[in-house]
Order: sequence, then C-alpha cells, then structure tokens
Amino acid sequence: MFENLSDRLNDTFRNLTGRGSLTEKNIEDAMREVRLALLDADVNYKIVKEFISEVKEECLGERVLKSVAPGQQAIKVVSDSLEKLMGETNAPLNFVNKPSVILMVGLHGSGKTTTTAKLAHHLGKQGKRVLVVAADLLRPAAIDQLEALGREHNIPVHSDRTGSDLNSIVHDAKRIALKSNKDVVIVDTAGRLEINQELVRELVDLKKKSNPDEILLVADAALGQEAVSVATHFDDALDITGIILTKIDGDARGGAALSMRRVTGESIKFIGVGEKIEDLEAFYPDRMASRILGMGDVVSLVEKAAETISEDEAKRLEEKILKNRFDFNDFFNQLQQLKKLGGMSKVLDFIPGGRKMMQGVDIDDGMLGHTEAILSSMTLEERGHPEILNSNSRRERIAKGCGRPLVEVQQLIKRFDTMKGMMSKMGKMSNVFGGGGPEMGGEFLPGMAGGRSVKVLSQKQKKAKRKKNKQNRKKR
Repeated sequence: MFENLSDRLNDTFRNLTGRGSLTEKNIEDAMREVRLALLDADVNYKIVKEFISEVKEECLGERVLKSVAPGQQAIKVVSDSLEKLMGETNAPLNFVNKPSVILMVGLHGSGKTTTTAKLAHHLGKQGKRVLVVAADLLRPAAIDQLEALGREHNIPVHSDRTGSDLNSIVHDAKRIALKSNKDVVIVDTAGRLEINQELVRELVDLKKKSNPDEILLVADAALGQEAVSVATHFDDALDITGIILTKIDGDARGGAALSMRRVTGESIKFIGVGEKIEDLEAFYPDRMASRILGMGDVVSLVEKAAETISEDEAKRLEEKILKNRFDFNDFFNQLQQLKKLGGMSKVLDFIPGGRKMMQGVDIDDGMLGHTEAILSSMTLEERGHPEILNSNSRRERIAKGCGRPLVEVQQLIKRFDTMKGMMSKMGKMSNVFGGGGPEMGGEFLPGMAGGRSVKVLSQKQKKAKRKKNKQNRKKR
C-alpha cells in the first residue's frame, strides 16, 4: 500500500544523507518533497500541514543540525513523527465485561462482514471463546456469508432471519453467550453507501442497549481524503474506540492510515492484509513507519515465521540438511510455508532494503504455483529420492501431468540440485564451526536451518582441539 510513498521518501532522504551537514535550505527542500509525497498518498491536507510543521521544527533544532550524521538524524525525526501520527504504540482490545461486546461499524463495502470473521478467528487463536452475531438485517447475503465463514472455520454464529429488531437479536446473542460461557460477542452491523441519520440513530440506540467494550470502525484503506469525513461522522455519533483498516494489500495509497488516527484520536488496532481468514494483523505504528521509510520490519516477519514454522519442523529440517538428505518433500513443505507468509514479494516488504535490493527483478509469485504443480505431478518415490529423476521419460511424464513445459521441469530439478549442493557445503561448515548461525538463514525465512547451535563434536574431540590450539599458541 505504501510503496509509492516509500519510494518518494527514500529518494528525498537519499539526498539528505549524502550531505555532511544540514542547513535550513536543505531541510526546506526536503520538507517540500515530503509534503508532496504525503499529499500524493491521499493524506488529508490539514494533517500534512501540521505534520510538516512539526517535523520541520524538530529538524531545525540544534540537535539535528550539529549531529554527527545529520541526514540519518533527520530520517529518525520523520520516523518518530510518523509513529506519533499513527498512534505510537500498539493498542490492544479492551475486555471489561463478561461477555465483552464488540460492535463492528462502517460503510457498506468496507469489508465489515469478512473482517468480523477474521477478528473472531484471531481472538480464537488467543484462546478467547467467541460468538459472532449476524446483525446486518438489511443485507441477507451478509448473514449467508457470515454463516458460511462460521461453518468453514468453526466459528459459532448467531442469526435470526425472522427477527426485525436489531436490539432483540443482540440481546438474545448476549444471553446465549453468557449461558455457553463465551468471552466475546462480535456484532456485524449493517452499513450504508454513505453516512445518513437512519444509520446513526440505529447504531446509537444499539450502543446504549448493548453496552459494548469496543466500537471498531472498519474502513477501506482506499478511502483517501474521504477517510477524514467518514471517521469524523462515526466518531462524533458513536465515540469509536478503535479502527480496523481493510484492503491494505491493494493499490490504496495509504492516506487513510495516516489520517484517521489524527482525526479521531483513536488507534488503528488491526489491518486486513489479504482475503484469507488469517489475514488480519495487529497494527504496530513503529513497524509500519519503519516499512514506509524502507527500513523493513524484521520483527513482524519473525513473528509470522514463528506462527508458520514449528520448532520441531525446523529442527527436523536442520538435521536433514546437515545429513544431506533434503528432498523434494521438504522443498514442497517450504513452498507451502512461503505461501503462508504471503509469497516472496510480501517477504521482501519486511526485509530492510528488500524492495530496493530486488529493483528491476521481476518477482512473480505465480511461479510458486507452477513449481507446486510440478512437484505435485511427481510420485512419492520421486519426491523422496530426487536422484532417480535423471531419465527423460520421468521428466516428460511429470511435464505432461502438470501441464508445464518440459524445460521448466528440467530447470527446477537443476536448481534443486544446485541448492542441495550449497546446503551440503553449509552443513559441513556447521560441523567445523559447531553451529548453524544466522548465515544459515536463522528464523527469518523458510527453507533454511533453524539457526540453533548444533553440537557435533564429542567432548574428547573438543579437548584434543583445545590442546592443539594451545600448542600452536606456544609455538608462535
């Protein structure tokens, strides 16, 4: 979402960091470019004006002008200001009552219904017992959608197609939740194409009677300048407690994320990063600011990898690499884990300088699907024993089975052999130095060893090695 803004800011700061000292003219020119970049990203013009004024005042301070690395210090000022603009720290949900009620509000088409299911799934993973209420009585398809998502992902859904009173439906849901010992009730309310008095009255009445712990505004990241108006109307009417930004994986410019927090004073609590049920993430302003400024977000990448890759699986894979027994089954599993992380293009967003490093290189995540098709066309024996794939007849059968050209199959096998050879060398180095270490990939990317120390030398061998080193030092 922030790709264009990130590119423009990086170009601006590249000019600053190349200077030995900063002057008022340097900073003035840089702030002009930052202002244009933010306006182009659809950030509200009043917020841009305030932001630039604050950053400029800080950058003109004596601390920056006389800094050892003034350009880097100026980037730090902008980073801190972006964090402040988006909320400074992660804001968790508040759970006061039992059961806690969360009202999901927003305009029609913002992704409320899907986000309701995503939030229920997210809280379920944290051990919360959740009941979802299909309370969009104006759109029967929303009830169907929520019920379907509930069946698919084992999320309890309360609905009443015969009822017409929203408050009664929510009241019944709270009674059922209390009886079944649920922790949280999430209510998917109706939206409108635009803010109107009928919608406001309905939601205000529901708020009074349901006593919610949270009122979350679900907003499309592509709202742009309109984000300020939408956020203001909902906040004035309901006094919202937080924001969920949806569709940030699309081509939105990001202005909503930088505008809504400043206007409402309430934090962005979650962001929707895809269409799958697990594609809802807690929002961390410091991490997002780091990504906007091209500094990556390794912490989030490690957290996502930890959710995807179990410690036992990492240890098993490490042992296979060390023993040079890595096969196509392992390779297939690593592809699945990479897909869960969002594909290579998504991973690059988290790596410092990742996008810049791969600039000009065509990264097609669709190729992962082609590779997966080729692997699926292999027999279990072929995947477990890649060395038998040296015959043309086998390769031709695989190509016909997956509908890919023979040359793609041959290239995949060749790349796999090369990668396996490199892993074998790394395994031997690990034996010599007594550990895998970060250079083997650590916890950051699937397909590599777990980054833990591997004790491969016996106590007798270690003693002999220390004795030899001691003798060598005496000779010197």
